[in-house]
Amino acid sequence: MTNSSTPSIPLKFRSDVTVELVKHSASDSDVVWAARVSTAGERSNVDAGKNQDASEHTGLVNFLMRERHGTPFEHSIFTFYVKAPIFVWREHMRHRIASYNEESGRYRQLDPEFYFPNTSRNLQQVGKTGSYTFEPGTAEQYKLSEVEFKKSCESAYVSYEKMLDAGVAREVARGVLPVTIYSSAYVTMNSRALMNFLSLRRIAEGSHFPSYPQREIEMVAEKYEEHFAKIMPITHDCFIKNGRVAP
Repeated sequence: MTNSSTPSIPLKFRSDVTVELVKHSASDSDVVWAARVSTAGERSNVDAGKNQDASEHTGLVNFLMRERHGTPFEHSIFTFYVKAPIFVWREHMRHRIASYNEESGRYRQLDPEFYFPNTSRNLQQVGKTGSYTFEPGTAEQYKLSEVEFKKSCESAYVSYEKMLDAGVAREVARGVLPVTIYSSAYVTMNSRALMNFLSLRRIAEGSHFPSYPQREIEMVAEKYEEHFAKIMPITHDCFIKNGRVAP
């Protein structure tokens, strides 16, 4: 039976997110052959498109990006494994142009893994709604945040275990857990959807439409973009050059 004040499992606290590329079917060549079928009209042109050199790719991909002919970018697919706090998933799943399979708190006991903001995360909101910045906190604010986050999470997980021990269903008991608990999911999206995500969830110089994401979801976007830039370098470069606007 769970002790009245201490979880039976040690709690884990972290201030980052996990993003792993599970698999992909994506390349700059995919964009080229998908675009060319509209004029060539033959399946045999797939191989021809894939044999073109990078300079030919760049011109066409940049044209498609600039003119916002977006469908050729939908044939490049990425699947990621992501582990992040639930409050991040609430924002992530607003992007309905992706497929999700998330771990279930109905069918398994959730691991005691929780988020807290460390000193790399700005704490103070300065300015009015619609015109504000986030700035670093004081040493006292960081210490207070860490203490209160950890105290709250520990108390909640103790309550969670008490209810499980008493035979309360997992889908009911999970209701006491805070949104700082980590959850994991597979996320699959095409490169057009990925660029849409990046345009909205990163603060980046040169963006035609500046975005102001919460820092924790921007951490996910940063890791997505690393994989995107490596796998589709020409497409990524054209995305940057055209103001980070999804086609």
